[in-house]
Amino acid sequence: MKIKEIIVVEGKDDTTAIRHAVDADTIETNGSAINEETLEKIKLAQKTRGVIVLTDPDFPGEKIRHTISQHVPGVKHAFINKAEALARNGRGLGVEHASKETIIEALSQAHEMSKSIAEVITQDDLIDAGLIGGQGAKERREKLGKLLKIGYTNGKQLHKRLMMFQISAAEFSAAMAVIRQEEKNE
Repeated sequence: MKIKEIIVVEGKDDTTAIRHAVDADTIETNGSAINEETLEKIKLAQKTRGVIVLTDPDFPGEKIRHTISQHVPGVKHAFINKAEALARNGRGLGVEHASKETIIEALSQAHEMSKSIAEVITQDDLIDAGLIGGQGAKERREKLGKLLKIGYTNGKQLHKRLMMFQISAAEFSAAMAVIRQEEKNE
């Protein structure tokens, strides 16, 4: 599978995993403190071929994602769930540990973040859905992130992520119905 866009990853091991899964070029950030030179490369890549950001599902990965989104509008984002990014020995988390199939699926579902939204999901909706505070909230957020393909977020960031990806109230409700049904069956 050939990827037109340039994929932004954190390091060399991520590049190796990407190249085992797809035919693609990468830019490595070499950590969460992205320097100006790397940002300029990403800006040029966005102008010429487009960019997909695929970072580790952890705090530094989210920091990289946020920095790039602030400086390079219009990039696409691909997400890998924590469970799919764990090392086999359980001592590591990252894109480099994901399977070829997981990487291909994440890249095929990459989408652009946007700051505008037609339908509004409120903070109260998130509380009512049991996604913020209370028992099982973290697990519900993990399931929601996986179902909506927006990645895992903490309670504070969930609303922002839903808005950025323009998740409609209908999509949100449908995903929550699936989660509630799974909880009933457990």
